[in-house]
Amino acid sequence: MSQRIKQFIFLCLFLFGMHASIASAEGVKLKSFELERIEGEWLLNAAFQIELAPGLEDAVQKGVVLYFQTEFELTRGRWYWFEEKAVLAQRQTRLSYQPLTQQFRIASEGFTFTAPTIAEALQAAGSIGGWAVIDNAQLDQGKSYMAALRMVLDLSKLPKPFRVNALNNRDWSVSSDWYRFPLSPTGPNLIKR
Repeated sequence: MSQRIKQFIFLCLFLFGMHASIASAEGVKLKSFELERIEGEWLLNAAFQIELAPGLEDAVQKGVVLYFQTEFELTRGRWYWFEEKAVLAQRQTRLSYQPLTQQFRIASEGFTFTAPTIAEALQAAGSIGGWAVIDNAQLDQGKSYMAALRMVLDLSKLPKPFRVNALNNRDWSVSSDWYRFPLSPTGPNLIKR
């Protein structure tokens, strides 16, 4: 192979690697979580790192409201059929910009927070504390379960003109991967990552 072809291939791989690292910097990542059993309920505390593409940040500052949906599910495997979904819990967090006060507003299940910068607003939107996701009455004590957790940008809540743009633009597809971990009702009272 000639030297020029090798250089071209190296340059293409280098540019592809740079593009992949830039693209992976945006999105939602699970930083930490804690699932704790307290008086018959399992409470979830989690922290997600949310990074938006510049176009999405600009849309928020121009008045587009973003809804982040956190999903928690608990499944039990069955040998004779598909997995049984024992628990499915969802929670929405609303992120908006108030131009009059020049502050970002985060609202989720009765909790409201204002932040002067989008970085602080995204940190607050990614924080979950004391969310009751499982009641012990929903669990069979002799079985083992698989729990899963993720956060996504809910595109169905966007205004209709933006939904079309969101379907065609990868920057608007913001979600974390599912994080899965085993859960036993008779196991430890605290599960951490």
